[in-house]
Amino acid sequence: MAAYSILVVEDEPDIRELLRFTLHRAQFRVNPVADAEEAMRVLEGPLPSLAVIDWMLPGMSGIELSKRIREDSVTQDLPIIILTARSEETDKLKGFGHGVDDYITKPFSPRELVARIRALLRRAGHPSSGNLNIGGIDLDTVAHSVSIEGNKVHLRPTEYRLLEIMMRYPNRAFQRSQLLDQVWGRSVYVDERTVDVHVLRLRHALKPFNRHNLIKTIRGVGYRIDSESMDT
Repeated sequence: MAAYSILVVEDEPDIRELLRFTLHRAQFRVNPVADAEEAMRVLEGPLPSLAVIDWMLPGMSGIELSKRIREDSVTQDLPIIILTARSEETDKLKGFGHGVDDYITKPFSPRELVARIRALLRRAGHPSSGNLNIGGIDLDTVAHSVSIEGNKVHLRPTEYRLLEIMMRYPNRAFQRSQLLDQVWGRSVYVDERTVDVHVLRLRHALKPFNRHNLIKTIRGVGYRIDSESMDT
């Protein structure tokens, strides 16, 4: 299974298929959609790793979609690449002014696009190797497996996803609502106490390896994974 998921928002079917094929061949999971409205519905579920958005979309433009992504506390950190035929400096500055991270002009090189995506994922804290390591916890996002000192840690899918999200952003405090949105999706109603139950299960799975206290409770907020502390 590919390590990272890419949301592609492109209204031209031929280009959308080219993007899907190129990114799939580069070992990404690809979710191609034709307009901003469909993209916003996708973003109500588990977040992709990155979005490639065409500037000229029917209805809401790619720039307006990027602006809305940045205004939403759940999606505000999503890396965004704008794909467009516009090449003027003023257009690029407008895109960057709306929170776009990178800008690729059509016609584009598929190899360059893949290279730009990988570079942006690295800058965003998503290492290209597909491996994350915090406090001796090794998480392989390709194999969807977790190990500590060579010993496999058996996690249910929900606990795995919680751990992956926190390990991607070490020392960042996540609100329970943010964890709910990213693990279960905003279109599914789940009580915030459900997060506490699954964090408890995650800690239980890590306890035999003395890594359970890496998951910190932030009073009145939620949880974070501590990149340094290994208190017993």
